Amino acid sequence: MQRNRRFLTSAAIAALVALAGSAARSEGDGAAGEPISATWQHRQTEFTYWGITALYSCDGLEENIRSLLLHLGARKDAKVNARGCPHGSSVPGRNAIVALDFYTLVPSGDANAPDTVQARWTPLLVSPTHPYFMGRGDCELVDEMKDIISKNFSLRDLNYRTDCVPHQINTEDFTVKAEALKALSAMGKAPRR
Repeated sequence: MQRNRRFLTSAAIAALVALAGSAARSEGDGAAGEPISATWQHRQTEFTYWGITALYSCDGLEENIRSLLLHLGARKDAKVNARGCPHGSSVPGRNAIVALDFYTLVPSGDANAPDTVQARWTPLLVSPTHPYFMGRGDCELVDEMKDIISKNFSLRDLNYRTDCVPHQINTEDFTVKAEALKALSAMGKAPRR
């Protein structure tokens, strides 16, 4: 009899925890994989890249950052402009000023609002081996982009870890794991102006 009570108590507690977890998500958030309504929100920001271990050309920074923005769910018309590289746009250097102009999705409570697109919460991973364009040595870049990523994208359960050591390249020095809100269509609708 004692065992049955403990089992029933444990089952009741587990059910309450599961119920509380599902209630904590708002109705517009949806569970992982369920389509929800979202709208594109314009983002503009700038940061200074200062690398000790990894050197980038302005062209290389633009390509890497744009690929990362798209992987995180930015719309395909994202623009990245790196300037101030010490030896021109194609010679690697330690620093550059990077301007970003892009759109990211935010959940929308109104499926009939203008410019609404269908989106889905999708598992996301960024590491030295994933996606293909990331590599060992990108730790400083991921570390310097933390605020841009965490404040400009719709992410759930974000786990952002960087362990950059100057002049050392490690195989597991950064990971970004989350669920990211991504459009179901390849481009989504452009906002009306």
